[in-house]
Amino acid sequence: MIVTDLNPKGGIGANSLFVELDSFNFIVDAGLNPKFAGNLATPDYTLIGEAYIHFIVITHCHLDHIGSLPVLMRKHPEARVFMSQASQMLIERMLHNSCNVMTRQRAEKNIPEYPLFTHEEIDQAAERFETIPFSKPIQLSEADDEIELTLYPAGHVAGAGGLEISSSGKRYFFSGDVLFDNQCTLDGASFPIENRFETVFLETTRGETQSPKERTRASEIDRLLKTITNVLRRGGSVLIPVFALGRMQEILTLINNARKDGLLPTCPIFGAGLGLAVADHLDQISKRTGQAKFTRKTIKELRLRRPPRGMTPGKEPPEQGIYILSSGMMVEHTPSYNFAASLLSQGRNAICFVGYCDPETPGGKLLETKPGEIFLFDTIDYQTPTRAQIERFEMSGHAGREELLKFALRTHPKKVVLTHGDPGARAWFAIALAENDPALIVIDPKPLEPFEL
Repeated sequence: MIVTDLNPKGGIGANSLFVELDSFNFIVDAGLNPKFAGNLATPDYTLIGEAYIHFIVITHCHLDHIGSLPVLMRKHPEARVFMSQASQMLIERMLHNSCNVMTRQRAEKNIPEYPLFTHEEIDQAAERFETIPFSKPIQLSEADDEIELTLYPAGHVAGAGGLEISSSGKRYFFSGDVLFDNQCTLDGASFPIENRFETVFLETTRGETQSPKERTRASEIDRLLKTITNVLRRGGSVLIPVFALGRMQEILTLINNARKDGLLPTCPIFGAGLGLAVADHLDQISKRTGQAKFTRKTIKELRLRRPPRGMTPGKEPPEQGIYILSSGMMVEHTPSYNFAASLLSQGRNAICFVGYCDPETPGGKLLETKPGEIFLFDTIDYQTPTRAQIERFEMSGHAGREELLKFALRTHPKKVVLTHGDPGARAWFAIALAENDPALIVIDPKPLEPFEL
């Protein structure tokens, strides 16, 4: 097996692995890097050269894993494209939204190559998508070789799967993004631990995060509800920045259940962003596949409202309430970014982060800002002292590092390849794996450099 990480910057971003195994060439994921624009945001597909790509596997539908899929499919029109049924029900909506955003950014930021693909290309690409049922292998043949693909539920978001590849008597496992804990709207991962893998490709997102043992997901949900209650009682509003796929629907469900149980004061609930459109798809996924536990009834019971438009930085919203808005990292030009500029200057308000924040995003920078320090909203040319309560809750869609370490070791691999993590996160896993199994070969691949397994 020869593997090339096509993500030019490494870390978390334009996730895409090019794998050469026996007679097969295939790609795992085809993402975009949200920290860059234009062609700089894509994997470097030129490294594939003239190689024939037999198939592409999508692990899940976040844009750092699917955002450049139409570009890759354009270059390789005969490649088969596999994903779970739930992912197939989500992916078109996510890609069409990405096309809309790129079209807008072409004018706003003068990026001539945007959009990287058209709506028509997405429609054409969708005709090539094939689904793989969870835990049911499919076989492919090429020349005298056979390969077997199996997807296993990965938690994280609806449709997410870990990929097992079996070829020539050896098994390989690509974790994708994984969460072992159950969420309000999705069961946790169900990965094969009885299989002995030749190599495990392991995500390392939270490698630098040491979760206190007393903080469980349940205790963090309880702390979030108590924080919201305290803010509302002192006359403030709460902003919860959320990812459109998965986290918005979980928070809506959590808030609805808490209100039913009398754990939250009555107040208006506001929602905005792509997550509301995704909610319709999750409703259908719940009904058709059972791979999610979310229905539109939640939105109706919450009497969810759209937030007011045209908010002025530094001026609080006209109504006190809970604002559940994308994006989860408070990226520029999103509802959560603009509302944070309205709430941050007043101490009665709170901004509650419930997922991973890249340190270089506005959300990540705000989490590092101390009370009273000036925070700059660069794209709207506004700065203010940080007076609102800023909290991070351990409710990430990614498994904790100890859980991932335990999973990898239980499968007794000969090698572990570190993926999807910043340098510090990968370093922690490299040390921890070596300490627990000195015979284990740990590989932290360099971007764009092929390595042999």
